Formats: sequence, C-alpha cells, structure tokens
Amino acid sequence: MAVGMAISSAGAGDGGGFAFDGKMNKFVILCCIIASTGGLMFGYDIGISGGVTAMDDFLEKFFHSVYLKKHHAHEDNYCKYNNQGLQLFTSSLYLAALVASFFASYSCSKYGRKFTMQFAAFIFLLGVSLNGAAFHIAMLIGGRLLLGCGIGFANQAVPLFLSEIAPVKYRGGLNILFQLMVTIGILIANLINYFMEKIHPWGWRVSLSLAGVPAVLLLVGSFVIPETPTSLIERGQQNRGLETLRKIRGTENVEEEYQEIVHACNMAHEVKHPFRNLMKRKSRPQLVIAILMQVFQQFTGINAIMFYAPVLFQTIGFHNNASLMSAVITGIFNVGSTIVSILVVDNWGRRMLLLEACVQMFITQLAIGSTLMVHLGSTGSLTKVTAFAVVFLVCVYVMGFAWSWGPLGWLIPSETFPLETRTAGYAFAVSSNMLFTFLIAQAFLSMLCSMKATVFFFFAVWIIIMGLFTIFLLPETKGIPIDEMTDRVWKQHWFWRRFMDHDTPGPSRV
Repeated sequence: MAVGMAISSAGAGDGGGFAFDGKMNKFVILCCIIASTGGLMFGYDIGISGGVTAMDDFLEKFFHSVYLKKHHAHEDNYCKYNNQGLQLFTSSLYLAALVASFFASYSCSKYGRKFTMQFAAFIFLLGVSLNGAAFHIAMLIGGRLLLGCGIGFANQAVPLFLSEIAPVKYRGGLNILFQLMVTIGILIANLINYFMEKIHPWGWRVSLSLAGVPAVLLLVGSFVIPETPTSLIERGQQNRGLETLRKIRGTENVEEEYQEIVHACNMAHEVKHPFRNLMKRKSRPQLVIAILMQVFQQFTGINAIMFYAPVLFQTIGFHNNASLMSAVITGIFNVGSTIVSILVVDNWGRRMLLLEACVQMFITQLAIGSTLMVHLGSTGSLTKVTAFAVVFLVCVYVMGFAWSWGPLGWLIPSETFPLETRTAGYAFAVSSNMLFTFLIAQAFLSMLCSMKATVFFFFAVWIIIMGLFTIFLLPETKGIPIDEMTDRVWKQHWFWRRFMDHDTPGPSRV
C-alpha cells in the first residue's frame, strides 16, 4: 500500500551542515495538499475493491460461482472467496501499475512531475468510466488495467513533487501527506461501500464510479500548482526554476539553493543512461534499500487486510453490514495513526518508528492467528466477544503499520537517490511495490483457504526479518539533505560504505 525526493532545501537537520534560507508557507502547503490527492486515488481504489467484492449484487453479476459458494451453508469459512478471477479483479490494477511506473520515470524526466500527474489523472478517469459502466468481466478488468496505469504514473510523480517542493526540515512530514491521503481514501471508500451495499442492484456501480472524484481533484488542481524548481532547471528552464524557487521558499535569498540544484542537474545531464548508471556499485545501497522497503511493506500483510477487510471480517463471522463497518473502523485508526507519523517523523527519526512498529505488528499478528486457530474452524463462526477482539487486534496492527512501514516505505527510498538516478531509482521502488502488491492481492484468498489462520504467522515471520533489516542495514536519513547523503550516510555506514567510492567528492557549494 504504500510512496520525498528533494534537493536540500532548508535546515540540514541533525548533525550540522549547511542551511538554506526558506520557510514553510501557505503556498507550499496548498501545493502539497493538491498533489497528494494522487494518494487519495490510490487509497480509494484499495478500499473500494475489497468492499465491492463482498457485495452480493456484484458477485452475482460477475462471479456467480463465488456468490453461490458464499451462501452455501457448509462451505469452508476460509475458502468462501477463493476464486482466481475475483482475485484478478483486485490484483490486475497493480500489474498494470508495475509496467506503467517505468514509462512514468521517463515522463517525469522528459515532461516534468506536473504533466505526469495530469496524465495519471486523465487515464485513471478512463478506467473509472469503464468500471462504472461495466456489463461483462472484460470491461471490468480493462477498467482496472487503466486504473493501474494511472496509479503507476501518480505514485511515481507525486512523491517526487512533494519532496522537491518541501523544505528539508519538513520533508518527512510533507512527504507523508501522500500516505495520509492514501489512508483517507481507504476510509472514504469503506464508508461509501457501507452505504452502497444497501442499494440494490447498482450500489457497486456508484462505489466504483466515485473513484473519479479524486482523479478530477488532481487533474483540476494540477493546473494551479507550479512545476518543481528541480524539474524546471533539469529541463533547461533556469529562469522559471529560480522564480518558482523564490515563490515556494518565500524569500529572495535562494541563490545558494539555486546553485546547488544547478550543480546537481549538470551532474545528472552527464548521465546519459540513468537505468544503466543505477546498476553501478555505488548505486547499490540506495537500490537495494528502495526495493526491500517496498517488499517488506507488502509482507507486513497490510494489503491482505486492507484489500479484503470486509471479506476477512465476513470470514470471522460478521454479516455484510457489520463487516463493512468493521472495515470503516480500521480505516479510522489508519488515518489517525498516519497523522501521528506526520507529527513525529522529523523529530523521532525513521528507524525508531520502524522498530517500534515491528514489535507491535508481530504481537498482533500472532494474537490474530492464535485466536482464529482456537476459535474459528472450517465451519461455524466466532462469538461476538471474540469477533470484536479480532477487530481490536486488527486496529492495533493497522496503527503500527500506519505510523511506520506505510508512510516510511515510500519516504525512505525517496530520500536516497541522487538526482542523476532519481526517477530511474524511484521507478524501481514503485514497480517493486506494485509487483508485490499484485502477488499478495492475487494470492491472499488462496493462502487464506490453504493456510487458514496460520497465514497470519506467515506474515509475522516476515516482520522479524524486517526488524533485523532495520537494525543492521537501514541508516537514519532524518534531516540530511539528499546531496549530502553519500558523505554523511553511506560512507559512514558499517556495511554500505564498502560500496562507496571514497575518492568521489561530495556536492560542491558554488
């Protein structure tokens, strides 16, 4: 589920270093809010697909065999929804997003972050139109593929935009606006599903069609916001870049930052093949961390819960309305905890949040799995007390994810790449996220059927691996300008410094 990247743009943060003149202002906040509606698109889709696949009208029209299994009195609790076609409805979007992310990398470099966001919103709207009007499965899957292309482009461009606009002192919090919008989108989708489930037989069409609202917000809003200074200067528009930099920093004193951006762009222009350059030894730490953060984000098990929350709650004994309301409750915790992350990430740092969450998620995954093993067999249902206990555990688990691996899974990779490999490196991050989101979405219901409650133990094991990775291989990036990462992070790390060329000088101040 979850997705800053910036040339240094304000205080250097912990450890000293150079500080640019600049401050947070209303225009920057407005730009970040508008751009982050790309996350609203992503989150709404995550939330809406799980609720729609739990609606009887939708299942009866497109997945009749699943509809019959769902209402079969003796059907295995864990296997009611085990259908590859149903899983493909959810997962096909992420396969399309995987492929689109590499085209989005080119678009961001060639045409800019702003144009890429506009294109993302436009193609997403085409997908919404197909889904809302679908009368057979081909239209449904075709619409999902177009939605995936929109997500791939948006998830590439929006975090880039946020981090290049933000002052470095507030880079973490402003970048996490993207993830906050993802969680708000999930919550809104769950609320809409709760009410649309009562409207027969076309409530599911309204749920799917309303995905167009955040896309319209992004498309219209993108005409208000500027292109980032980095993107303008990178594409040879130095005067506009300088003018935009003055506007977003709220000061005329931006010469130092402007010269550093120019210097970084000149270095980037010397790299003719960024994807090839990304394969060099000196880029390995950033690339490995970017990919692993996305893999680990998915193997927390969060999307298994978020995609299929209503389905999961029906499995543990809730009826349709109750299961959809339970998904709404988890969505509220998701939003609230992401706000916590925004408030503390630039003070507490990245590693502390990740490690605390590993402990929290590990305990809750074990507790959920153990509770279901003891109290939920292949038939029957949970008592009300036990079912609500499971919902409580899911909420605690979601809280841990929402203030750590959710937003930081996007933030940390975006802080690591220098400009010359930035869009290429982040394309790998986005595509890795989409690949493993696809795999989890496509496999979870089958895993639930075959592994039953032990599927939660499977994710718990991965959380142990994630904690060890954080302890030994993940450096702290809080408050460090991106152009100083090589000297202040990678060359200082006990393991990653062996990949660095110690003769390569850091960025010069002009």
